[in-house]
Formats: sequence, structure tokens, C-alpha cells
Amino acid sequence: MASLRSASRLTTPARSLFRPAVRTYATISESGAPTAPTRNLVPPEETKTVKEPAPSKDAKIKTFHIYRWNPDEPASKPRMQTYTLDLNKTGPMVLDALIRIKNEVDPTLTFRRSCREGICGSCAMNIDGINTLACLCRIPTDTAKESRVYPLPHTYVVKDLVPDLTHFYKQYKSIKPYLQRDTKPEDGRENRQSRDDRKKLDGLYECILCACCSTSCPSYWWNSEQYLGPAMLLQSYRWLADSRDERKAERKEALENSMSLYRCHTILNCSRTCPKGLNPAKAIAEIKKSMAIGSSM
Repeated sequence: MASLRSASRLTTPARSLFRPAVRTYATISESGAPTAPTRNLVPPEETKTVKEPAPSKDAKIKTFHIYRWNPDEPASKPRMQTYTLDLNKTGPMVLDALIRIKNEVDPTLTFRRSCREGICGSCAMNIDGINTLACLCRIPTDTAKESRVYPLPHTYVVKDLVPDLTHFYKQYKSIKPYLQRDTKPEDGRENRQSRDDRKKLDGLYECILCACCSTSCPSYWWNSEQYLGPAMLLQSYRWLADSRDERKAERKEALENSMSLYRCHTILNCSRTCPKGLNPAKAIAEIKKSMAIGSSM
């Protein structure tokens, strides 16, 4: 992690040249709980409404407020752009609405998407105060309720709804997310394991690295340079729990410091928001338990 942190310090000043300066603000969700702060200059300004052309008489009009920021206009503040769509002409998911806005209303809107099946994790964003995948998030059918869409909170913004996940993937590389083993199978075939050992990986290998959990974690908001965060720790446990891996001692040693693992305060935002229904908090607890009792897992 030392090399990772030093690299981050070198790259941070360059990032600020083409992204909004860092200042956080928090919003309040409908449940009354504070949502994640977003790294912006100021709370984004509201702008005029952009409507789709010629809605029908029986149109079911839904309003979307979408975060906009263009790096080609560094002097301009982030803003909330308002769009209206007829839900009768739009697919059921928020990603369908974003694609329709881009194709038919405003081609300048920028966001990531790929699989549309909750597999790639590209379309992770904050929708109505919850970090989730736009392709798995249904549009609320209540037209009286307006939807608000932001990029993942507390991340640098590349453009509009696209967060900069460079540091996130550097952290993923730092945990060595691959099988480390010196002993070769006697029969020269694949490294096999029992069915019981295989079951230990359920709820771990399904992680798609969408970053929803890490960007919902207050500990990660304030300590992301050194704290690995829920996603990376769940990935770490995936290899610690794998009976085929022979580098468990080295993996634990890398976590034996005050920041990489132990900045987790069991707030559980990560488990609540995971769009795949995984439980990163449980994985972190298992790592802490194994570190405390010296278990070889």
C-alpha cells in the first residue's frame, strides 16, 4: 500500500486542473438519513427544463433532474439539468431513460453503460439518494415524484455522470486479485477443491466492482487514500477464503496496519446499497476475526 499511497499523492494535483475543486455537501434522503456528499464546488445549480418533443395527449410525464458538469468549461459550476420524458415511450429502468434522453433529447449527456444486465457495473450512479446500477433500478411510476441522478458520491467527476475510478482500480491491483500458488496438482490438471470449500466463495465472487458500496461508506469518503474500502476488502476475503490459494499469510500481513482494514466502523452502508445483494460488511468482519484469532482459514 505504501507505493499506492505515494503514487496517489503525485497524481492528485494534476487531477484538480480539470475537475471541480473538492468541497463536500450532503443531501437528505426521503427517509431522513443524510446521503453521501459529492465532490463539487458548490451544490449544483438548477437550470431550465428540457422536454422531449411532442408528447402525446395520454402522456405519462416524468421529471428527471440530472447532474451535469463539462470539463471543457472549467469555469462553469456543476448544475442540475431538468428533463421530462413520457414513460409510455420509455423502458422501465433508469438506464432506459438516460439512453432515451441522450438519443432523442440531449446528445451531450454523458454516462457509462455496457451490459444492461447488472454484470459489468459500468452504470453505477446515485439515483434518488441510493448508490445503485441504473440498468437494475426501476423508474418510480409516480409521476408526481421527481427523480434525481448524480454520479457516485465523493468521487472526482470526469464528466456528467462519469466518476473517476482510477484510484479504485489501483487499490484493486494492490490486493493481488488472483490465485497465488506454488504447488502444482499431481495429475497436472486444474487446481480442484471440495464442494464445501467452493461454497465458501458464494457471496464473494459475484462482486462486479461497481464501487457502489465503497462510495457509500463514510470511512472511505474521508480515508480513501489509505483505507481499502468495502469492495476491495470483500475481494481480499474472496482470496483469503479460497482453499487453493497459498499466500494467505502475505495477504493478511498487507492488511496488518491501522488504515487498510481497521478504518471500517461497521456502519453497514455497503451491505444496504449493494445492487447484487452481497454483504461486504460480513466479509470485513470475517477478515478481522481471522486476524484476531490467527486462523489460517
